Amino acid sequence: MTKKSGRDAYKDELTTLASSNDQIVCIEADLGGKNHPFGQQHPQRFFNLGIAELAGIDMAAGLAEAGYVPFFSTFASFAALRAAESIKLTMGYMGKNVKVVAAYGGVSGGWFGTTHHALEDIAVLQSFQNIRIACPHGDQETRRVIREAAASEEPYYIRLSRNDAFDSLDRAEDESCRNLIVEGGARTVRSKLCLISVGEQATELCKRIVQEDDAIVHAHLCYVDIQSLKPYIQPLSGLADQFLVVEEHRATGSTASYLALLLPKHQVHSHHCGEKWPIYGGTHAEVLDYLGFGFEPLQQQIQNILGGKDGF
Repeated sequence: MTKKSGRDAYKDELTTLASSNDQIVCIEADLGGKNHPFGQQHPQRFFNLGIAELAGIDMAAGLAEAGYVPFFSTFASFAALRAAESIKLTMGYMGKNVKVVAAYGGVSGGWFGTTHHALEDIAVLQSFQNIRIACPHGDQETRRVIREAAASEEPYYIRLSRNDAFDSLDRAEDESCRNLIVEGGARTVRSKLCLISVGEQATELCKRIVQEDDAIVHAHLCYVDIQSLKPYIQPLSGLADQFLVVEEHRATGSTASYLALLLPKHQVHSHHCGEKWPIYGGTHAEVLDYLGFGFEPLQQQIQNILGGKDGF
């Protein structure tokens, strides 16, 4: 089967799940287009509300109260920021069974510009508590997260990119999606540094690094809410003394900041998107380069860390 981008894998998987679960409802904020597969196969349970994110979350909460399993999709920036109060109250405080699928995470919107980029969304969602936050990598992991979200009664925030399609990392059959995936490094000895990746671009960068340096280990995290981070601590502690979290996000409120609190005896560094605003339009790669997030800056930061010079 041809691999799909995260947002296309979401649409495809949810459409399939809805064929055997008539409680699943799909709500879009004018992102799905006229050929949305869910709308074509399940038109009575598909709603395009247009640019009305707060109303979308509130409508989803009402559907959840009635026993439905609503999935609401919009830009990550509009979900986490424009609809923040509705998410805080309905999903955080009241714990309604709402699944927010936030496409265009980070700066994956590229040409859409600053208003459509989301480098603060994880920080916002973490502060509300009790919401599962997933940043899947690749087609198969995205599908797994959608299946888990549909089967769970917990509120979910699922951060996706735009058009890039990747192969997910191999996972043992007995592992839960909430567990970490470890690759590279000399597994019988403690590594000098462990890279921790969150999201698609970060995971691809870390995969390249460990292919070139077998002394470094890579741990990929899919779920990064505080409830999911805590079980990672013991296995992570056995991998290395130093960690470098790679994440398409601001440093403030990032996964690195939470891991630093949970790993007080370890050094936790961060490769992030800096403090600049992505004010220039361009491709996803060009905007990331402008923000200093990429392979060569990551290589340099690793050298600085291992040489005792990192200032992050």
